[in-house]
Amino acid sequence: MEVFQSVTEIDPSRLQQISSDLEQKSPQDVLRWGIERFRGGITVACSFGAEDVVLADMVARIDRSVPLFYLDTDYLFQETFEVRDRIVAKYGLEAVGVKSLLTIEEQAAQHGADLYGRQPDLCCKIRKVEPLKRHLGGFQAWITGIRRDQAPTRANAGLVEWDKMFNLVKLNPLAKWTSEDVWSYIRANDVPYNTLHDRNYPSIGCWPCTREVKPGEDPRAGRWANFEKKECGLHTETGQAKAQ
Repeated sequence: MEVFQSVTEIDPSRLQQISSDLEQKSPQDVLRWGIERFRGGITVACSFGAEDVVLADMVARIDRSVPLFYLDTDYLFQETFEVRDRIVAKYGLEAVGVKSLLTIEEQAAQHGADLYGRQPDLCCKIRKVEPLKRHLGGFQAWITGIRRDQAPTRANAGLVEWDKMFNLVKLNPLAKWTSEDVWSYIRANDVPYNTLHDRNYPSIGCWPCTREVKPGEDPRAGRWANFEKKECGLHTETGQAKAQ
């Protein structure tokens, strides 16, 4: 078994080959590969969206000791906390809330009130990117629910890849899946999901920056609707809204 003792041993080109080898495998196979090779040093990023609750179900069937974490931006919908509690209760998984070092009040004192409405990239950096970097410093690998067809910035996502921004291995087990694949799994396995999905919120982030999507709109049109911004910066090499 190819077990990596530390991230300094990992050759990114080797990860590309592993990702290619896993291309015809199932998401569960990708998860098993990562959990076995980074046991004790791998975690699941869970925003409790549709893809992430699928991952929670899959991980629970493989190894319930793998921790989940979520970025508690202090702007999450109440429905997000509700599905978090349902996931934790059903699967017995640990879910760690990761927060910014600044409270909303402290952020407002430094940058002005309602930063999300004026400089959303900076708000995401303070409340998402920096907390994520701090949290991932204790791990060798992380698991995400991104899919290639979600956005152009994600089109080339590997099943396994080197995360240049956070300096660890990144697994995207659902990269090949479509939205229909995700929802078929949820229905088939009775996976708890965010009830906002039933109210035309296909992509759910912070409540000030997320609106319902109208018929015919892109599924991510409800995110940062008044800006060109389409990414919070967690899945780009630079931590910015757009891939550089």
